[in-house]
Order: sequence, then structure tokens, then C-alpha cells
Amino acid sequence: MSKVVLDTDVLIDVLRGRQVAKAFVEELTDRAIPCCSVVSVAEIYAGMRPEESETTAELFDGVVVFPITRAIAEVAGHFKRRAKSRKLELADCLIAATAFIEGASVATGNAKDYPMPEITVLPAPR
Repeated sequence: MSKVVLDTDVLIDVLRGRQVAKAFVEELTDRAIPCCSVVSVAEIYAGMRPEESETTAELFDGVVVFPITRAIAEVAGHFKRRAKSRKLELADCLIAATAFIEGASVATGNAKDYPMPEITVLPAPR
């Protein structure tokens, strides 16, 4: 079965109860293993309200969370360095590199953040 790395924006939409996001992720999980990067975990916990901790933990318990390895860090560095004409966030480069190393697609509502030709982007509804 293939893998799909859920970008932080998709995970946030699911946590906020957006039905279109929930339906999108449910449809994806019929054909792919839902995953995310530890970068998304950190981004979400940084903005989480205390009353959201249980729901957030349940969400992350339901996906494969990939750590940042040296290989992922190196690929992310290459993505960031290569994008001189475009300001890419290192966090997005790390998420893209995770997908690349894991042979996964990236599901995101912000496709412009993933201009890397090596990455298959699945546009999420906004």
C-alpha cells in the first residue's frame, strides 16, 4: 500500500472538524497509509489550546509519524538551497524530504509550498 504524508494544514483542518478535510483524508486512507512528519507534530502542538490535547493525541495515534533522519535532513537542505528564487520554509522542505525518502505523496492545501519536481502533491480541498 502507498503512503501519504499529510501536511500540517490538512491535519489542522481535520482537528478543526472541517468535514471536507475529514472526507478527503478518509478517502485517501482507503488507498494509502496516512503519515506525517514530526515537523507537523511540533507545528500543531505549538499552536494547540490545552483543551485540544486529547483530540490532537488521538489524531497522531492514528497516523504513522516519521522522525527526521540524517537522510531527510540532507534532502531538505538540498531542497532549501535549490530554491534560491523562492522563499521556502525549512519546515516545508523537511516535510517534502520526508515524503521523498519514504516514497510517499504529500497531501496539502498549499501546493505552492511544494514545488519540488521529485514530490507528488495531492491537492487537498480548502
